[in-house]
Amino acid sequence: MPNKAILCVDDERIVLLSLRDQISKHFGDRYRYEVAESADEAWEVIEELIEEGVRLLVIVSDWLMPRVRGDEFLVRVHGRFPDVVTVLLTGHADEVAIERARRHANLFACIAKPWSEDNLIEIIKSGLEKADD
Repeated sequence: MPNKAILCVDDERIVLLSLRDQISKHFGDRYRYEVAESADEAWEVIEELIEEGVRLLVIVSDWLMPRVRGDEFLVRVHGRFPDVVTVLLTGHADEVAIERARRHANLFACIAKPWSEDNLIEIIKSGLEKADD
C-alpha cells in the first residue's frame, strides 16, 4: 500500500467520489486516496494516516461546508502540517476567504466549481511536485 496520500474534503458525497475517481484514474496506485465529508472527519482521517506512517501530501477542500469552512480548516491544517499542499475547491467562496487561505494556509491553488478534470489534475500534479521537493 502506498505511503503517500491525497485527501479530498467536501460535504457532497458525489463531489468527493468524482474528485477521488478523477485523481486516482490519473495517478493510479502511486498514492492513497482518502475522502472526508467534513473537517471533523478529515481530522480523523489525518490522524489515521499519521498512525499508519502515511505522509499526507495534498488536501483538496471545499469551502462551503457545515460547521467549519474550508479556509478555516486549511489554516488549521497548515498550522500543524506546514508541508501539506492546500487546495481550495469552491463555487461560493468570497475573495476575503480565499485571501485568508492564501495568507494563513499557504494556499497553493483555488479551483472553481464546476472544475475541469484537466485543470484539477494539473494542479494536483504541480502540488505533488511541490510536496516532494
